[in-house]
Amino acid sequence: MDQRPPQRPKITSLPSPQPPQQHLHQTDADDDDENVKQLNECSSVYLSLQNCLVETNRNWKSCQKKVQALKECNERRKNDKGK
Repeated sequence: MDQRPPQRPKITSLPSPQPPQQHLHQTDADDDDENVKQLNECSSVYLSLQNCLVETNRNWKSCQKKVQALKECNERRKNDKGK
């Protein structure tokens, strides 16, 4: 009778647990990102749009209210500079 050692199950490593998801852009306005800083009063609207895009997997149709809000904010900024 042939005696073989019992087969051990193959061990594979599990992926490490993911940290809780945060808004990727929540601190951008505080960082040294000149592109965000130059938006001035529109930076919070811009970051809100970025968060929407992250949450909806870059689905622009789902974020149209945020897109329009940013457009309106930029128009107000342009008009205020002209005065």
